[in-house]
Amino acid sequence: MMMTPHLSIELKQTELWLLAEKAIYWPAQRALLVADIHFGKAAAYRRLGQPVPKGTTQANLQRLDGLLEQYPSQRLIFLGDFLHAPESQTTATHEQLLAWRARNPQLEVILIRGNHDRRAGDPPVELGIRVVSEPLLLGPFALQHEPEPHPTHHVLAGHLHPAFRLHGRGRQRLRLPCFCIGERVSLLPAFGSFTGMMDIEADSAQRVYVTGQGGIWQVR
Repeated sequence: MMMTPHLSIELKQTELWLLAEKAIYWPAQRALLVADIHFGKAAAYRRLGQPVPKGTTQANLQRLDGLLEQYPSQRLIFLGDFLHAPESQTTATHEQLLAWRARNPQLEVILIRGNHDRRAGDPPVELGIRVVSEPLLLGPFALQHEPEPHPTHHVLAGHLHPAFRLHGRGRQRLRLPCFCIGERVSLLPAFGSFTGMMDIEADSAQRVYVTGQGGIWQVR
C-alpha cells in the first residue's frame, strides 16, 4: 500500500482533502479545518499535580505551521475545543500562541465554541480569533463541534476523537485515529497530540479513513 499525506474525496459535490496530520483542507475555500486541538491540556494536568509531558503546545503549533506551509490557506477554522480548561490559560501557553499568531498575521482564524471552550473561556483577544457559536454555515456544510445532524447542511464536526481498530493475524490489533464520513454527519479526528480517542463502530453507509505514520488510507 502506498502511503500518501492526503486523500481527495468528494462530499456534497465538494472536493475536500483528508490530511494524514488529522485535519481537512478545503481547496476551493483555501481553508484548513482542525478539530479538538486542546491547547494547554498538559499544563492543566500539571496544575493538578499530574506528571505529564511538556512541549505539547509547541508541538501542535509546529504541526499547524507545517500544514499552513504545505496547503496554502487564507482561513483556519477550529471546530471546537481550542483551549482545554481554565487551568490552560497560563502565561506560557499564551506567549506561545501569541508568537504563533505573529508568524501568521494575515490568516483569518475562526473558533466554533466547543464544550471545553465554554468552560475554559475564549482565547485572548490579542490572538485575533473570531469566536462563534455552532453551526457555522459555509457552502454545503455546517461546521460544528457537536456531531448533531443539521436540517439543511452536511455536518463536519469533532468532539468524539474517533478511532478505528484494525485487526491483523492472531491477536494483532492496531488502534488509529480516523475520519468517519457519513451521509449527514462526518467526524474529524482530534488534532491535538495529547488527547484521548474513542472507538467508533462505522455502519455500511460510512466511509472510514485512518491515519498513521504520515499516511492516510481508507479501511471501509
